[in-house]
Amino acid sequence: MQKIVTFGEMMMRLKPSHMRRVLQTNQFDVDYGGSEANVAVSLSLFGDDASYVTKLPENVLGQAARNKLREYGVDTSRIIYGGPRLGMYVFEKGHSVRSTKVTYDRAGSSFASSKAAEYDWSKLLAGADYFYFSGITPALSTELRQAVLSACQYCKENGIKVACDLNFRGKLWTPEEAQEYMKQIMPYLTVCLVNDEDFEQSLGIHAFDGDMSHGIEQKATFENGMKEITKRYPNVKVVASVLRNIQSVDKSTWMGLVLKDGKFTESPAYDMDVLEGVAGGDAFGGGLMHGILNDFNDQDLIDYAIAASVLKLTVLGDLNITTEADVRAVMEGGAGVRVSR
Repeated sequence: MQKIVTFGEMMMRLKPSHMRRVLQTNQFDVDYGGSEANVAVSLSLFGDDASYVTKLPENVLGQAARNKLREYGVDTSRIIYGGPRLGMYVFEKGHSVRSTKVTYDRAGSSFASSKAAEYDWSKLLAGADYFYFSGITPALSTELRQAVLSACQYCKENGIKVACDLNFRGKLWTPEEAQEYMKQIMPYLTVCLVNDEDFEQSLGIHAFDGDMSHGIEQKATFENGMKEITKRYPNVKVVASVLRNIQSVDKSTWMGLVLKDGKFTESPAYDMDVLEGVAGGDAFGGGLMHGILNDFNDQDLIDYAIAASVLKLTVLGDLNITTEADVRAVMEGGAGVRVSR
């Protein structure tokens, strides 16, 4: 079995109870998540050997975050401890014409304030076949940019493959900062996940016009952008993307596209009634990496990734509490109709 190590920040997530807005609530539902933690949980639930690297505070909140990972079988033995606090974010679920809003409270967290020298990659990546991170992690600080770069350099020297979800976040860094940094990182990647605005904001490649209501209709420009990535960086062997038509917070259509060995393969499209539109991209990444780790053929790879992704839209919280059987049921068209007895 191949081993994958993911690296990023795990946060406490606060969500106003009973669909209230932040300004009117006096009660929050508490959960935990973060892009790379979400991927590690997905992979563990699919039966893969997934480890997670982060820095957590040595207090009850850090313990609770770690225990959430352990609950779903993620190897937490490589987590380091210390620093002042656990990062948090507030998730306000939108409805109809009111958009969903995310407010971060992560500045100065144990992870965001950690130093590159704290991460001994010879130990943290011991036995790994893949290293996975997202663009969120280096966006948090210059120290974490160095940490990620050092990890990628170690991977190259030791035959470990690298996967990155570009995952641009405008609240964390500018397009200019992201592009300057990703030029250093892209030559180390084997797998690149790139969605919507990630093309332009992280790589300076135009592939999407910014209108989320007709992303699927832009498939040809997405394909051009994906081909441009492999042209600039021939080391990248797999490029994958989610294409979406978002009609409202609650209604959208999703499909997946992968470029592998010079050939495009696309998934079916799913018309979704969205319970909670968060971490669908992480679920796609988890599904894609599961397929790569287990040598799925190209069609099965993209079908599995998008089925995992749309299932996440039916699950509350950051973590995609979904099994291999759940994903296969969606791929076979039998999920959500009959009662499973």
